[in-house]
Amino acid sequence: MRRKLSLDEVEELARLALTSAGASMAAAASVARSTRLAERDGIRSHGLLYVPIYAEHLECGKVAKDAAPAVSETRPGAVRVDAANGFAHAAIDAGWQAFTNAARRCGIAAMSVHNSYNCGVLGHHAERIAEAGLVGLCFTHAPASIAPTGGKQPVIGTNPFSVAVPDGDGGALLVIDQSASVVAKSEILLRSRQGEPIEPGWALDAEGNETTDAVAALAGSMLPAGGYKGFGVGLLAEILAAALSGANLSTEASPFSGTKGGPPGTGQFFVAIDPQAFGGDAFAASMTRLCASITAQDGARLPGRRRADNRRRIEEEGVGVDDALFERIEALTRK
Repeated sequence: MRRKLSLDEVEELARLALTSAGASMAAAASVARSTRLAERDGIRSHGLLYVPIYAEHLECGKVAKDAAPAVSETRPGAVRVDAANGFAHAAIDAGWQAFTNAARRCGIAAMSVHNSYNCGVLGHHAERIAEAGLVGLCFTHAPASIAPTGGKQPVIGTNPFSVAVPDGDGGALLVIDQSASVVAKSEILLRSRQGEPIEPGWALDAEGNETTDAVAALAGSMLPAGGYKGFGVGLLAEILAAALSGANLSTEASPFSGTKGGPPGTGQFFVAIDPQAFGGDAFAASMTRLCASITAQDGARLPGRRRADNRRRIEEEGVGVDDALFERIEALTRK
């Protein structure tokens, strides 16, 4: 059975579950907002489904309950945040004002985050940059799950990147959000929990053979999108989000699922660009022409439109939640 929740109810349910598990009010609010946005856009794998995992990781110590992010400005356009093994969302919030102010002041700025954790839907962070009138370019990495082309041993995570462009009206004109893998690992985790097979071409088993068994895939390697080119994109994210940020490498990070290992210590790297410092007003005009060349074609759509369509529908209809998941999260709020 399924029930309907409003987005406000989704956010409040997540917040209560996280504070009950020991998260600070600020951290719980940041993660609950991320949960709301994921459900709003129809990205179930990063929505309420993840709340019990967040709570479990607070209780086992993979996420520090008392984390206090430390923000430093190491150069005029460089912001560095130590997440202190707490939630990435709270660390990103802590550095956000300094980061966006630096971008407006310098024309371009970057923010790195280390000693961090899963940051939720990366595209939402890029979109937030765009909503501030800046071009956003975001990278994050994850525990190793993709082997190099020709190899069997995972070296990098699914390592997504995201780009968002402002629309000049407080929103995002387009949002690109894609991982180095054919599909997000959370989708395979979801299929494994539901006992469903994965699609051909998504993953290899531990012996390097293609598999449609979700459990075998989790013990093996995700396949990169576009073969060696996808691995290259993931390596780019690894260089920026892990090595440059001073985080653990993907091979050194503990899993984002289960209780094995201590804090994953992963990282993020964000870049914000003020269009006025470079293309000026010509940038908006160029983007209008570029987007028109896409949308003018029958059947073509801008990146991010599917999420936008989901957003409109779910904001009106509410979020469908399995009773079992709802009851599991509600039980967390009563601890």
